[in-house]
Amino acid sequence: MLEIRKIRQRVDALLRQNAISRPPVPVEKIADNLELEVRCAPYDGDLSGALVRSKGETYIGVNSSDHSNRQRFTIAHELGHFILHRGITIHVDKDFRVNLRDGDSSKGVDSNEMEANRFAAELLMPTRFLVKDIERLSGMNQAELNSLARRYKVSAHAMRIRLSNFGIFLPDWSTGLDTIRRGQQQ
Repeated sequence: MLEIRKIRQRVDALLRQNAISRPPVPVEKIADNLELEVRCAPYDGDLSGALVRSKGETYIGVNSSDHSNRQRFTIAHELGHFILHRGITIHVDKDFRVNLRDGDSSKGVDSNEMEANRFAAELLMPTRFLVKDIERLSGMNQAELNSLARRYKVSAHAMRIRLSNFGIFLPDWSTGLDTIRRGQQQ
């Protein structure tokens, strides 16, 4: 499995190549610059998206029924597969390679899925952008967390998880606590 440092390096290079210097990261623009079409359609079940590599074309399929933040994560996740993994070959009426994003993707059992999730989190909430935003804060309450999530166009839940990667552990908002303590888990 790739180290987070190597994933961060790949994301930083991708951001530089696309002249992106602040959030929100335009994942569809990145896909377009990589000549990847993003195709949106409603999918049944828990399928969020797929990266399809077929003879002559490669594209990202996204579940149009998902929330826009979820669609952005799916695009970033599939970009991770495109950059990091070859995919598996499936034969229907022709051979093609596919990486799927479904309910099992977030369970943390498949190393390729974990890498693609880490890539997506790093791409949507880049370390160098987020560190600057965190340094400007003296603490954080629910409104500030929500503001950061809106700035990065991610869910509050995704932002909460990402902040925990920086040693910022969020309290259980249901307890009435409204301050985040750095480096201390509630």
